[in-house]
Amino acid sequence: MSKVTCDVSTSVDGFVAGPNQSRQDPLGVGGERLHHWMFPAQGQDQAVIEAWTADAGAYVMGRNMFAPGRGPWDPDWRGWWGDDPPYHVPVFVLTHHPRPPLEMAGGTTFNFVTDGAAAALEQARRAAGEKSVLIAGGANTINQYLAAGVVDELHLHISPVLLGAGARLFEGVRGLDLQPDQVIASPDVTHVRYQVRRADQQD
Repeated sequence: MSKVTCDVSTSVDGFVAGPNQSRQDPLGVGGERLHHWMFPAQGQDQAVIEAWTADAGAYVMGRNMFAPGRGPWDPDWRGWWGDDPPYHVPVFVLTHHPRPPLEMAGGTTFNFVTDGAAAALEQARRAAGEKSVLIAGGANTINQYLAAGVVDELHLHISPVLLGAGARLFEGVRGLDLQPDQVIASPDVTHVRYQVRRADQQD
């Protein structure tokens, strides 16, 4: 069975996005500060991104990571990333509103899943084959999969930022045992890779 990983930037106080997401602030107010280290990522930061995401065969994300707002789809909305999104593999978007698959340049196809997180993960596993499934975000989606105990590795990129409000990682998540097995620090961010187990599954 394919490994399930999660790769996300977070503030020191545990937020992965700021409040009040909109088209003007897709990561919420102040949330873009979490990703300053990535644009452009250089040296060891770039090496970490490549090493920790190289095996991704499919992604899962929440609707709010793909588009602002709720309700029926705007058929002209094709994501935040332009015509060639950075994924280049199938992406499964959790939503309550059906939409046909959206094929983009570079091998990315957005598939819209209306029957829940477990179904999205099952479809992503089939698409990934022997490669990993990467849970891309946002916080609610990550927390659902953490709470379900299906995430094998958690990759945190901790930016030296305090947001004070927004979408918080680990909200409502209990009973996990996180074992850090790699820590890499640069001037702009600290990368920590955790092996994740449920506390009731410890030896």
